[in-house]
Amino acid sequence: MPELPDILLYQRALTSRIVGQPLQRLRIASPFLLRTADPPATDLAGRMVLEVQRLGKRIVFRFEGDFFAVLHLMIAGRLHWKAPGVRIAGRSGLAAWDFPGGSLLLTEAGTKHRASLHLLRGVEGLAAHEPGGLDVFRATPEEFRTVLTRESHTLKRALTDPHLFDGIGNAYSDEILHAARLSPLRLTALLTPEEIERLHRATRQTLDHWIQRLQVDAGDQFPEKVTAFREGMAVHGRYRQPCPVCGSPVQRIRYAANEVNYCATCQTGGRLLADRSLSRLLKEDWPRSLDEWEERVGR
Repeated sequence: MPELPDILLYQRALTSRIVGQPLQRLRIASPFLLRTADPPATDLAGRMVLEVQRLGKRIVFRFEGDFFAVLHLMIAGRLHWKAPGVRIAGRSGLAAWDFPGGSLLLTEAGTKHRASLHLLRGVEGLAAHEPGGLDVFRATPEEFRTVLTRESHTLKRALTDPHLFDGIGNAYSDEILHAARLSPLRLTALLTPEEIERLHRATRQTLDHWIQRLQVDAGDQFPEKVTAFREGMAVHGRYRQPCPVCGSPVQRIRYAANEVNYCATCQTGGRLLADRSLSRLLKEDWPRSLDEWEERVGR
């Protein structure tokens, strides 16, 4: 799922291409995409784009007349800048926004149709889509601590909850927790003041690093390769590869369709975190330490 650095990358690229331009037509190919249509899509035709905004992981197009289009890419939705009037091809093509200088094409890999588009009138309707998560760049250390410790959750869950923190998902939470040297399963209620301070600093520094890096890498080009797996990440998507800090193999916890990546040496004192499905299956055979895991892998 595109997260804060990726959404800001899209926002910058779209701002330079469509702000001040009239939308000629919105073409919707998938019946699953459009969730609300007041105003109808035809009412947007001819209206100028005044601003491209961000609400959490959502991209918001503000049009003349106080009209808004709120796009949530979810896990597999991606945007592409194409020649004007590009054909919406195949099952992955969901919609296209046609402008004088080009067409913005929305695609979604897979068949689950999770991406969503809401067409709205007025700021009151827009407010309903605000998840309310804390902006870590504007928050004071005390505000960060208050939100983090409001309820007792694992750090992984807390960081990825859009109602608690703004724009952080699976990928960058892995990177943040590695930079903070904290276990993804540590409970927020048990954190020391020093650990909270470390996490606050790591959150801001990690996100800022990737925001700057992605924008430098993209330059003036439209970002066509938005992905959760980036070259240069420390642990996310790097299972069994060496941690860039200590060289230990990166570990993972798998749950449902997701996984958490972490370094046992840097984050959990060498202790392996139990993968629920595997640990239930293996029971006493589940390795309890990094040394034991490496010994078994090497057999």
